[in-house]
Amino acid sequence: MDTLHTILLGIIQGITEFLPISSSAHLILAPIVMGWSDQGIAFDLAVHLGTLLAVMLYFYRDIKRIAQDSFTSAKHRQFIGQGRLGLFLLIGTLPAAVAGLLLLDLIDNQLRSIELICFTTLFFGLLLGWADWRPNRNRHIDTLNWKDALLIGLAQAVSLIPGTSRSGATITAGLLLGLNREAASRFSFLLAIPITALAASAKLVDVAVSDVDLNWLSFAIGAITAFITALTAIHLFLKWLNHFGLWPYVIYRVFLATVIYFLLIK
Repeated sequence: MDTLHTILLGIIQGITEFLPISSSAHLILAPIVMGWSDQGIAFDLAVHLGTLLAVMLYFYRDIKRIAQDSFTSAKHRQFIGQGRLGLFLLIGTLPAAVAGLLLLDLIDNQLRSIELICFTTLFFGLLLGWADWRPNRNRHIDTLNWKDALLIGLAQAVSLIPGTSRSGATITAGLLLGLNREAASRFSFLLAIPITALAASAKLVDVAVSDVDLNWLSFAIGAITAFITALTAIHLFLKWLNHFGLWPYVIYRVFLATVIYFLLIK
């Protein structure tokens, strides 16, 4: 990939990874629309590392507190501070981790069709809009229980299907469980950290065992671009969340699905 190609894909990944519009769909569609070759596993690793560092930096204080309280809770065998939230993040990560391990080949080879992406983009976009429109969303993050965490985790597992959106699916599940926008979004972003770390680790193994000639300059450019754009996207999403809600993303998904249908399918 040339430098411009790398920068553009890094921007796409960084913006779409944490917004409820599906990064996987955009990374599949971009090469098709632009006539580019597949970006390869080395680039996937680079942008995963970039977005992982972005979300870890943004939520550094939360991560530190959760990690400390989880360790203390395990030591004293009772929940202290944010220790309960740490357990719920673990519970929420397990479904997607298991699904990714068992179904990765199916997802990568058989669930990347344009028709499926068009459907998931539209369907899960409308589901997000309905969840955001429903009343009685007044629960805070400290009201979460293990069943909530498991259900949100199952939604994250479903989001492995391209076009669904990991953040969109988990925020939708949180809203349907009665969480307010801030609580649903915060749990979704925190939940992104372990699963993104696992995805990056899997990509690292793929790169290590393959005969890919790693272009370190492209790798660095992709990671840095994804890091900067992801950090910006997280900040603006949370800043504007209560002002505009989630409907701008719903409208975008409906528009995107329409464009996909008329330009790439019909």
